[in-house]
Amino acid sequence: MQRKRKPFIVGNWKMNKGIGETISFIQEFVAMMGTIPTLKDIEIGIAPPFTSLKSAADTLKRSQIRLCSQNVHWDNSGQFTGEISPLMLKEIGVTHAIIGHSERRKFFGETNEGVNKRLKGSIRNGLNAIVCVGETKHERDAGEMQKVIRDHIVNGLSGLAKDELIRYVTIAYEPVWAIGTGVNATLEQAVEVHQFIRTLLDEIFGKGTSEVVRILYGGSVKADNIDTFMSSHEIDGVLVGGASLEIASFLRIADFK
Repeated sequence: MQRKRKPFIVGNWKMNKGIGETISFIQEFVAMMGTIPTLKDIEIGIAPPFTSLKSAADTLKRSQIRLCSQNVHWDNSGQFTGEISPLMLKEIGVTHAIIGHSERRKFFGETNEGVNKRLKGSIRNGLNAIVCVGETKHERDAGEMQKVIRDHIVNGLSGLAKDELIRYVTIAYEPVWAIGTGVNATLEQAVEVHQFIRTLLDEIFGKGTSEVVRILYGGSVKADNIDTFMSSHEIDGVLVGGASLEIASFLRIADFK
């Protein structure tokens, strides 16, 4: 299948893997990548915990793998206990920041306003962003999926110029009801939302915008369902949680068929 946009496979390790585990994983993963020629056409990213980012950066120096953070603050410095700035991330080699993940929204009260501020702070510093959007089971069952997605997109991307969106932003559709539950969306459900997001992007930023912005799917992605999701040209890659913690499964996901 001829793809318009380069596939992007991102492993979000969440609160897993310390420094030693991170180094060992990356060394073995990179070595095994070299035995799979098709991976040269795939963009791969990993998002370790903050404490492992510097070690990951050092280990990835001669690799094409993108180093991602699991969050980012909007200011470059200041009195923000427990936060980390885009400048600090860039200094150690981070290329992408995950913003607005459903777990950040659910457990730590992050809002669309905060997502927007973090996104703008990242862009000001030349840091790429993976902006997460998605509805809960209650919202989907109530027929509010489109309303929620529209709210996340309109308010989360508010104030961005078209060229900023195209250059710096990847969107990840993560239905909250599929995060860590083992219940993934069907291909039809995922494609429906991806198409809706593309419609919104064209509506907000102008016709043709959606042709160049990558949209990933996330939610209980595994080695045994990756081929199904990637069979659609609407889905440009995946944001993977638990299945990215094991080398064999993450390699199989990156090497989708």
